[in-house]
Amino acid sequence: MPRVCFTLQVRPDRLAEYRERHAAVWPDMLRALRDAGWRDYQLFLRDDGLLVGVVETDDSAGGLAAAQAAVDATEVSARWEAEMAPFFATGDGRGKSTLDLVFDLDAQLTAADEHTTQGEPR
Repeated sequence: MPRVCFTLQVRPDRLAEYRERHAAVWPDMLRALRDAGWRDYQLFLRDDGLLVGVVETDDSAGGLAAAQAAVDATEVSARWEAEMAPFFATGDGRGKSTLDLVFDLDAQLTAADEHTTQGEPR
């Protein structure tokens, strides 16, 4: 399952309410995300409004775009997005900027262990 990291900008004047809304996301929205292939989805929010999301998706070919399209096809997502749009600096919450992975501890440890088992020093 591919993992994706993305950022958005929450309006600083809406941080408290944004946190409140995400403390109890609608059950139908939670199921829509799950059914659209969103796995191990987490959001992190900094005090200046920087929102960082991390999600694993079922679709290795389409990644976040495919997972987003699948959830966007649901009626509950349209309602949720309409309610959340005013919280974002972009005005719609759709301007996700994905981040490139530059370091993966587990992958490098695995690679280092492979070298060790082949007789090479660590």
